[in-house]
Amino acid sequence: MRRVDIHAHIVDRAYTAELAALLELTPEPTDDGKILYRHNGTTVAWTREDMFDIPFRISEMDRKGIDVRALSLSTPNVYNWSGAAQVDVTRRINDTLAALCRAHPDRYVGLASLPLDDVDASLAELERAVGDLGMKGLIIGSNIDGVALNDARFEPLWARIDALRLPVFEHPMFPKNTADLAEFELPLRVGLIFETTLVATRLIYSGIFERYPNFPYIMAHTGGALLMLLERLDNGYKLFPDCRKYISQLPSIYAKRLYYDTAAFGESALRLAIDTVGADHLLLGTDDPMIDSDLSHVQRLKLARADEDAILGGNAARLLRI
Repeated sequence: MRRVDIHAHIVDRAYTAELAALLELTPEPTDDGKILYRHNGTTVAWTREDMFDIPFRISEMDRKGIDVRALSLSTPNVYNWSGAAQVDVTRRINDTLAALCRAHPDRYVGLASLPLDDVDASLAELERAVGDLGMKGLIIGSNIDGVALNDARFEPLWARIDALRLPVFEHPMFPKNTADLAEFELPLRVGLIFETTLVATRLIYSGIFERYPNFPYIMAHTGGALLMLLERLDNGYKLFPDCRKYISQLPSIYAKRLYYDTAAFGESALRLAIDTVGADHLLLGTDDPMIDSDLSHVQRLKLARADEDAILGGNAARLLRI
């Protein structure tokens, strides 16, 4: 059985340079070989030279026993650009990702970004990415430059994704306002986890998963804190009319239909996920090349062979249709 990593990222020099120029980021080298691209004391993006070295990255997959990686563009994706510029940068990063996947068809599959500043352009890019470029799914951030994903403007997009039963990998973006998180890399360490939790809660309560039940929605970092909050969300449904306005079942029912990667890494978090949603809704995630992870965070759980195989590759292969 092939080991399939759902959470890995393309790192592209041109994109990084354009992002740094757009946001006026200051590059700061570190003693261990990273370059941190920072704004007001907070790291917005970072690179290491080996992130650009595809033969090295494939050799690391071999060393770690990972057969296939689904690559996507990490935070902050393309959402800091606007209008035609966002459409242009999205097309270029998708073309770059597709070329990488074509060059290594047995090792990489692509999850396309969308220029979500423009829903019509996003629908067109979705069709191009899937039909022409051969992408296996989409990556959609937790907010679109501050706009929530349950905003009515995105309804046609969810409808098309649902019709295609297209996998969507959620990756957190920074919260829109991080002014009170300006130390200890809190936007990265806590802000992203908050964002993943918030977007799932909004999509559940707003009825997106009730209206569009057919597409796999895969949450990064094992869903942030969502699975710990399900009883609280269910209580909200019981107590407050606003929390049941758009849904007909408890929030926990929708949450258990979603999919979660293993990139929380901790044993207690992964056991909670398995106990809550089942091994058939968990997918290997390593957050490569940002995190130097392998299969061990799943293997140390000592699961039944069928459950381990499902998490390490079977579930992702089924959802991505590979």
